[in-house]
Amino acid sequence: MKSHFLIATAAALLALLVGLPAGAAELDVLLSPPHKALRANVEAHIGPLNGRDSSALQRFAPAAEREAGKALQALGYYRPQIRSEVVEEGGKSILRLRIEQGEPVRLRTVAIRVEGEAAQLDSFRVPRSAKLAPGAVLDHGAYEDAKRLIRNQALRYGFFDGAFAEQSLHIDPATGVADIRLIYRSGPRYRLGAVTFVGETPFDDDLLQRLVPFKAGEGYDADRVGALNQALVSTRYFEDVRVEATPEHAVDRVVPAQVQLQARKPRTLAAGLGFSTDVGPRLRGTWTRHWRGAEGHRLGADIELSSPRQNLSSWYEIPLDPPLTESLRFTTGYQKEDLLDTQSERLTVGGQWQHLPENAWQRIVSLRLEQERYDVGEDEGRSSLLLPGLGFSRTVSDSKVDPGRGWRLQADLTGGHRSLFSDADLLHLNLQAKGLTTFAGGHRLLGRMQFGGIATNAFESIPPSLRFFAGGDQSVRGYDYQTLSPRDSEGDRVGGRYLMVGSLEYQYPLRERWRLATFVDHGNAFDDFTDPLKTGVGIGVRWVSSVGPLRLDLAHALDDDEGSAFRIHFSMGPEL
Repeated sequence: MKSHFLIATAAALLALLVGLPAGAAELDVLLSPPHKALRANVEAHIGPLNGRDSSALQRFAPAAEREAGKALQALGYYRPQIRSEVVEEGGKSILRLRIEQGEPVRLRTVAIRVEGEAAQLDSFRVPRSAKLAPGAVLDHGAYEDAKRLIRNQALRYGFFDGAFAEQSLHIDPATGVADIRLIYRSGPRYRLGAVTFVGETPFDDDLLQRLVPFKAGEGYDADRVGALNQALVSTRYFEDVRVEATPEHAVDRVVPAQVQLQARKPRTLAAGLGFSTDVGPRLRGTWTRHWRGAEGHRLGADIELSSPRQNLSSWYEIPLDPPLTESLRFTTGYQKEDLLDTQSERLTVGGQWQHLPENAWQRIVSLRLEQERYDVGEDEGRSSLLLPGLGFSRTVSDSKVDPGRGWRLQADLTGGHRSLFSDADLLHLNLQAKGLTTFAGGHRLLGRMQFGGIATNAFESIPPSLRFFAGGDQSVRGYDYQTLSPRDSEGDRVGGRYLMVGSLEYQYPLRERWRLATFVDHGNAFDDFTDPLKTGVGIGVRWVSSVGPLRLDLAHALDDDEGSAFRIHFSMGPEL
């Protein structure tokens, strides 16, 4: 007997040392009639039972009944009948609560009103919901949410002297009714004052003031103050930005804003390796000067090297007014390509006015001079084109890196004329559209379409950089990069007048960052609308990285005259 006692004692001590309960305990809440929200609230109020044994549950039962009563009252049930019992079932101790919740308390009258200057502000919302309508079951959470919404709006819009003249919730459990009165008197609205910048920076105060998204004297809005902070950060001029605009510093209800700035290092240099099945391994380097001079000019250079393509470009940007959405950019670039049946060297010089407002259509007006020497099949030549252009684009999405829903539209139109320093008359149009939606369970549909066309009376004088080719990672998968094209008499691919590509992709979630995809792509580059389109189908895997999804696809070309069965495609970057 002594040995059995010692063994049992040792086992109990071991269980305590490793933190294991000697027995399991469960809570069982039975409501009549059943009510999921009430049950969840009762369970949340009582909390875990922490492995209590039967005796401990008996002692805890009265407290559990009180907590259950509070949980029921929070959702409007003030006259419940609660009975508790402790039972042993399947080797477990169970605290069972049998609850008849009875009839709920319902709202009889609801008076929620905002008085004062805030009542004249359209954006100041008075709480309205089905839970706050006469006849609704009393919900203490909805009542507290209404008060919280009013207070938060008052702080956002600068009604710092506002207060509730009345805030009452009268409950009569005997008659089952409740009355709400919330009367908020806002008082006068505070105003935003002048913005002062402190700290050693190389920038003109005029440039910094053009970044301020409000004018002195406007009504206070915490979101406008936040927009000032975001605007300064978005310039990429600064290492540290601190904006202080608090009512404690107000004078005559005018809140001044003081901004502490620390300029960043003016230059950065970056290099990296990449890979895609379109161009293979590639090396890329960038040099950026984030600011130059007191006006905040920027400049930079980029280089990209791969086996079929080499790029070298530079740019100089002048911020306009407002600096974040208006700029003038000058560019130069050199590109050399050796792709299939096309070899070319191109030199570009140009400038563009960029208007890039947030959440609106981005507009670019450009003018560039291109000189290109090329061999395309049997065509060999040199072209010089002065190309004015106009571009529009807009992207709407719920994430820049890995959106779940959104769309992107882009339209680019350029042209040239012999009377304006061009070797050919032409009009070049490129339209692109993408859309993405996510359904319940993470299932996704991604669609894209692209159309391009060239109007010209001298197609042989159009360089390959302006002609259309299809096939590759971002076009019709199953076909190699730029292999879909009209051919000349020698069978060489020479590019087409038109481009039409459509794609539909379904993605199935596997794990948190992994997706399985299946897709169909359909399109071609052609000279005549009667020419056939090509189709590629396949499956793929997506892994969501910090820079966007990495895509690995196995695609089959259904109309490949060369008879190649499958092709692998690898690419990366955001879906939109």
